[in-house]
Amino acid sequence: MKEFWNDRYSSEDFIYGKKPNEFFKSEIDKLPPGHLLLPCEGEGRNAVYAAKLNWTVDAFDQSDKGKKKCEVLASENKVAVNYTVADAVEIELGEDKYDMIALIFAHFPSSIRKQIHQKCSKALKPGGLLLLEAFTPSQLNNQSGGPKDMDMLYTTDLLQKDFANLNIKYLEELSVDLSEGQHHSGKGDVVRLLAVK
Repeated sequence: MKEFWNDRYSSEDFIYGKKPNEFFKSEIDKLPPGHLLLPCEGEGRNAVYAAKLNWTVDAFDQSDKGKKKCEVLASENKVAVNYTVADAVEIELGEDKYDMIALIFAHFPSSIRKQIHQKCSKALKPGGLLLLEAFTPSQLNNQSGGPKDMDMLYTTDLLQKDFANLNIKYLEELSVDLSEGQHHSGKGDVVRLLAVK
């Protein structure tokens, strides 16, 4: 997968745009700055937005090209992001460390998904917020991006089980109009989650 993402991020264009994900923006705009983790952050659009709001931002992705794009975007916006090139299974996230963790279209196969979700839960401080937006199986009918593998798509039931140790505040499957660069454009079927530790 590393080669896939390096290839995808190799163009100069920001393929998912430079603006933050709308769900992420709508929630982080309400919060006082703290310590944020963004797994699978790609080109850095959410990380840079949060840094502009004075959050301390840690991000990681398996793509070196993604990191380079994030550095360009951070430089354009005169902010700093602590971005690591790492695999989601292998990276150490620590415990009780983050005020917020946002998983934005961070899709994992079932063989590793729950393990990574549990690792994220542990890394949240008590009272910390977990935010997630991902595609549902209905997305297979759309042309607006996302994995074409049913095993990597999420439902409310699946997320309820993965994050059973958190206090789920909001969990819904819905259709949205995506406008996130050339690879997320058009009708999208997504699931959104907000949960507190």
